[in-house]
Amino acid sequence: MIKSENYQALNTILPKFKEKIQTIYIDPPFNKEQDADYFYSVKYKDSSWATLLENRFRPAKDILNEKGSIFVRCDYNGNWIVRPLMNEVFGGENFKNEIVVNKSVRMKTEGNKFPSWHDSVFWYSNNSDKVYFRHITESRQKEEWRSIDMEGEKWDVIPQDMIKLFSAKNIKYDENGNPISRARIILGKEILPRDGRRFPSQEIINELEKQNRIRFSKTGNPQMLKPAEIYLTDDWTGFYGYSFTWNFPTENSEILLKRVIESTSDEGDLVMDYFLGSGTTTAVAHKLGRKWIGVEVGDHFYTVVLPRMKKVLAYDKSGISREKDVKEKYNKDNAGGFFKYYELEQYEDTLRKVKYEDADLFDNPYEDPYSQYVFMRDPKMVEALRIDYENNKVKVDLSKLYPNIDVPETLSNLLGKWIKKVSSTEVEFDDGEKINLENPDYRIIKDLIWW
Repeated sequence: MIKSENYQALNTILPKFKEKIQTIYIDPPFNKEQDADYFYSVKYKDSSWATLLENRFRPAKDILNEKGSIFVRCDYNGNWIVRPLMNEVFGGENFKNEIVVNKSVRMKTEGNKFPSWHDSVFWYSNNSDKVYFRHITESRQKEEWRSIDMEGEKWDVIPQDMIKLFSAKNIKYDENGNPISRARIILGKEILPRDGRRFPSQEIINELEKQNRIRFSKTGNPQMLKPAEIYLTDDWTGFYGYSFTWNFPTENSEILLKRVIESTSDEGDLVMDYFLGSGTTTAVAHKLGRKWIGVEVGDHFYTVVLPRMKKVLAYDKSGISREKDVKEKYNKDNAGGFFKYYELEQYEDTLRKVKYEDADLFDNPYEDPYSQYVFMRDPKMVEALRIDYENNKVKVDLSKLYPNIDVPETLSNLLGKWIKKVSSTEVEFDDGEKINLENPDYRIIKDLIWW
């Protein structure tokens, strides 16, 4: 979990997580062009909001693997911007669905227009031919029966072993001499559909009988039992899309994230949200046995997200924890795990700490002094280095920059390598490279301390 401006975070972790992420979900600030009672700004002009999203979509695409998916939530203020942007970055051929989600409780009807009660979630794959997708189903709450007849007449070939069960008046022959009929043998009776209607094929009816899923109604019409499991569509309006458990104004529903994560990832896969907000994505990912990365820049990182994730480790009984299938994987007896969280140095932090010294004009014979940019020297790197001129050595002391720097994690992100082992004096990466933490080679960390 990373506290940082997300553009910087995405580019910082890109060398390490390139093509590693399976599912991304974001609910970015909407471009309402007005102030709102949120923990973050939503006062964007359309062009600024579009630029904000596009600049982050591009590194996000690079960290998705070829089977990966990205989901972006927005409302009517921004859906006309999001779709073209995602077409541009991810490719129009990789568009999958525009999922409709309820906002929350129904708003009062007022004014001279219909109240807005839904958001859109745009789903794009990284590669439409290779995308991972699992259909999500819901259990039907009670048995439902429906008539088996459908619109439109149809004559089907009669199975050879059932010809004797059909009356001659209901049989014709096709151009190949095969016996065909509109009638069907249902529970031992020959039944003819109404004019202009048709029944399923005899093979389907026979299978329904084997499953005890066919009967006659009180009026004698054949009926079939609907499947116990319902395949979900792109209409996700059966629940509220926002929750209020953590007193966060745009807290996404755990049910919403459960559907997103379960449909496009497996246990152990990496899930990411770089507009983390209240932390719903990481909470649900953890409960479902996924690995996760969350990025948030606001101060509620410490007041909302961090306490929430600590509670998830200890066992959080709210949200999807009440679902039967989740209880089998996540409950008070097997909750737990661990996560790491850290802050990234922000560009503003660097500017605040800079100490400038005057520099002379560049000696450029082709330009007069007034046409040249004049830069000043920043002694930041010099302060972090101790130079031993006698022995021709350079010692790096990162504590001169900030206290408590996580040097192994910093080097891991910088080099794009995974940590295998850490001791008090050394970090070893998965490729076997070892770096001395007490005196790292200044050439390795030069980019970190010299802007």
